[in-house]
Amino acid sequence: MAQVEATTERIIAADAETVFDALADYKEVRGKELTGHFSEYEVREGGDGEGTLVHWKLQATSKRVRDCLLEVTEPTDGQLVEKDRNSSMVTTWIVTPAGEGRSKAVVTTVWDGAGGIGGFFERTFAPKGLGRIYDELLQNLAAEVEK
Repeated sequence: MAQVEATTERIIAADAETVFDALADYKEVRGKELTGHFSEYEVREGGDGEGTLVHWKLQATSKRVRDCLLEVTEPTDGQLVEKDRNSSMVTTWIVTPAGEGRSKAVVTTVWDGAGGIGGFFERTFAPKGLGRIYDELLQNLAAEVEK
């Protein structure tokens, strides 16, 4: 099994603290930012960063739906980590300043991919597909915080 990784980033016209606070707000903001690929969104515990437990289904393709139950931690300032209890998937959000009134948001998701020919296709196509999903999510986040 090889590890699969997808990374997307965006410069957002809002300070890093505002962007991070919006990302970490699972009660009010995060559900609104999600794309049509996400369904059954539910905050089960907490709702603001560290200690949050959130559920959603992610439909990456017409045939692939992942049921996610994510534990949220904040290991360092500006970093939000979502670990899926149902799989090896870990998503890390990092928000850093990028000049006056701007920030850079980077999202990286890693998971243990399948073996064999299926794994080859997963490593080849899944990062691009997930990258498009997170690019749209970051666009929604930017629209929310740049108001």
